[in-house]
Amino acid sequence: MQHTALAAQPDWAQAIKVPVVITLYFWLIKIMATTVGETAADFLSVDLHVGLVGTTVVMTVLFLGVLTAQMRASRYVPWLYWLTVTLISVVGTLITDNLTDHLGVPLPVSTVLFALALAATFVGWWASERTLSIHSIDTPRREAFYWAAILFTFALGTAGGDLAAEHLQLGYVLSALLFGGAIAAAAAAFYLFKASAVTTFWIAYILTRPLGATFGDWLSKPGSEGGLGLGTMGTSALFLVAIMLLVAYLTKTRRDAKPAV
Repeated sequence: MQHTALAAQPDWAQAIKVPVVITLYFWLIKIMATTVGETAADFLSVDLHVGLVGTTVVMTVLFLGVLTAQMRASRYVPWLYWLTVTLISVVGTLITDNLTDHLGVPLPVSTVLFALALAATFVGWWASERTLSIHSIDTPRREAFYWAAILFTFALGTAGGDLAAEHLQLGYVLSALLFGGAIAAAAAAFYLFKASAVTTFWIAYILTRPLGATFGDWLSKPGSEGGLGLGTMGTSALFLVAIMLLVAYLTKTRRDAKPAV
């Protein structure tokens, strides 16, 4: 879903710390970043035997460092923004995994908890700023709300994806189709019925997380578990290369940073 962009307003565009124009490239990178969040967390924790706690500590510290750089940046920098998204995807996955595996919180409970946390973030954001539009991310406080919302969308998406694919035993393919269908419905509401761009954006953003997570599991899990058996390292490497190529393209063309004329 591409938001209607304002006509040439360079000062406005330069003040925004996130992509100004939401294109197909945005959604492709977002889905692949969510997939990497799922597979990279599993690769570090299980395949490299770092453990869930060790992986959580390392990735959280790395994420906070990159987030600090993103918050201090004076403008939208594609590679920095998408590195932040990729790392927050990993951290969001690890938060859910820690609740499930270490604390024994059932997936239905964690799904509800993260949904409430996300709703509270949106309520606080709206009460403070009177807007949830990504076109308004031009102050530190708004950007803080933005990243908090994104963190909870990733944690919620991980819990929701695992709930559908594993707890409810729908399988990875059916779960991906269901989440994909829901995203298509949001897109149809925006394009065909002129639904709110802000509302449909956030609905799609939330749903791309479980879509990417179940897609990543389907690619990486062995055939005995309903996957294609590419492994966590192979899947992570494949999507990281694809993300880097698309980010390099956006850095060169600035297609997501320039309002349409």
